[in-house]
Amino acid sequence: MALTKRDRRLRIKRRIRKKIAGTAERPRLSIFRSNKNIYAQLINDTDGITLLSASSKEKDIIEKKDTNKADQAILVGAKIADKAKKAGIASVVFDRGGYLFHGRIKALAESAIKAGLKI
Repeated sequence: MALTKRDRRLRIKRRIRKKIAGTAERPRLSIFRSNKNIYAQLINDTDGITLLSASSKEKDIIEKKDTNKADQAILVGAKIADKAKKAGIASVVFDRGGYLFHGRIKALAESAIKAGLKI
């Protein structure tokens, strides 16, 4: 029986997570994409804590009118990079969460890199 789209993504996600882990010096930048929003977290896997997060639901991103989902991803990428700089984090391990590195995921990653975060 064929896998559903969700099952396929979760299988890929588990395969990726076997190979990468975040530390205090180099946390994992985890991405979650829903139909309407996009979320990013910096996670320290050794201690099992989320260091900081950003999403398209934050007030300053919502207030910007006439932004499509790709533009929101760019804003979230810049915001997470800015928060990371303030917290003293220079580089991260990128976890695309089983999604293809295309579209909103790519826009978020490139925006974070442009804002000064090393991936």
